[in-house]
Amino acid sequence: MTRMRADLLLLFAAIIWGTAFIAQKSANGTMGPISFVGARFLLSLVVIAPLALREQSRSDRARLNKGDQLLAGLIGLCLFAAAGLQQIGLVTTSATNGGFLTALYVIFVPLIVWAMSGVRPRPVIFIASGVSIAGAWLLTEKGELQQWTAGDAYVLVADVAWAAGISLVPIFLNRTHRPFFLAFAQFGVAAVLGLVGGLGFEASSLEGLAAATPAILYAGIVSGGIAFTLQIFAQKYTPAAEAALIMSLESVFAAVAGAVLLSERLTGLAVLGCLFILLGVVLVEAGPAIRNFRRCADR
Repeated sequence: MTRMRADLLLLFAAIIWGTAFIAQKSANGTMGPISFVGARFLLSLVVIAPLALREQSRSDRARLNKGDQLLAGLIGLCLFAAAGLQQIGLVTTSATNGGFLTALYVIFVPLIVWAMSGVRPRPVIFIASGVSIAGAWLLTEKGELQQWTAGDAYVLVADVAWAAGISLVPIFLNRTHRPFFLAFAQFGVAAVLGLVGGLGFEASSLEGLAAATPAILYAGIVSGGIAFTLQIFAQKYTPAAEAALIMSLESVFAAVAGAVLLSERLTGLAVLGCLFILLGVVLVEAGPAIRNFRRCADR
């Protein structure tokens, strides 16, 4: 797979996650947030299981050692923490605050990669991250955050978990290229912890589950089974910090989805914010694009 194709997969995942934000928000009205996380990733687990089994049966796949399995489990724990905290935060935080705070993970990823690898990211990464965050700020209502709630703190901590998971995925793939196993493992960890936590600490009913079924189906099959798996494949070829910037386009697609599906109005500042986030992505993509052009020209 080329870098360009990997970036396009990340872009497609960002489109899916942007529209899934509406489903996640609606599900909180009918069932507990942790129960929803467990249900959605249980469905993702079922979707990806046949592909993981097929990958396992291929004779050219080396067996996973204990370290690989533990790393996959850790990535799954990051996924559960990120999705769970974000879902809890969506109960009380406004869409304005949630959209901006979620975008902050783009600055955490290069810092975590730097801490783990000791390799300092390219300066353009930090510049692009700043531009993207400025764009996310403009996507808020008139460039202002609304009154802060406890939900905002949950979303902010979730950013750290998202960033940690994004940073760990390439490490796993460099050790063993088993993307379907990684997807299966992380969905399994998130599903088990979500269902246990939901059953233990949240009230549940069949009526609430039935009402949330459309949201669970979309979040489980499309956002989880498809988009998260595409992310894993793409991160084999796109560095974590740059992948995070492409995935930050989720905020743009969430704003567009809100305008189309919920009749929300996109202000001039919001449109400018979308352009800023797009500019941040262009800044980090310019380097690889220029290098590829030069390679083609030299042939």
